[in-house]
Amino acid sequence: MNDLPNAPSAAPHGAKPDWIDRILAQDAADHTGDYISDSGFTARVMQTLPSVGALPAWRRPAIAMLWGVAGILLAIILPGLAFDIAQGAFRLLAAKPFALSTVASMVVAAGVATWSVAAFVLRKD
Repeated sequence: MNDLPNAPSAAPHGAKPDWIDRILAQDAADHTGDYISDSGFTARVMQTLPSVGALPAWRRPAIAMLWGVAGILLAIILPGLAFDIAQGAFRLLAAKPFALSTVASMVVAAGVATWSVAAFVLRKD
């Protein structure tokens, strides 16, 4: 996966590396000439660290199955819930007349809230 000697590979043998692994390997390859000799200090420190525990092989399929079950349950529940919400909204709106300016102010408020949240989430600090 990477061209650096003594660098462990995060991907199992024969597996396609993730996009982040490719980016990190490329960045490391770009800076191979920037090595600072430390007389083997880094290698000694790395040898004293505990080995990384591997995740169990059943974890990824189990998570995919749980998300699939959640999606199926949501697909079963959502139509009835959407109908109940629409019915309640119709009752609420039919009981009280309102002006066009009220609808416009609600649309503007929803737009301001949406753009404010988007600006907060997408900001670069």
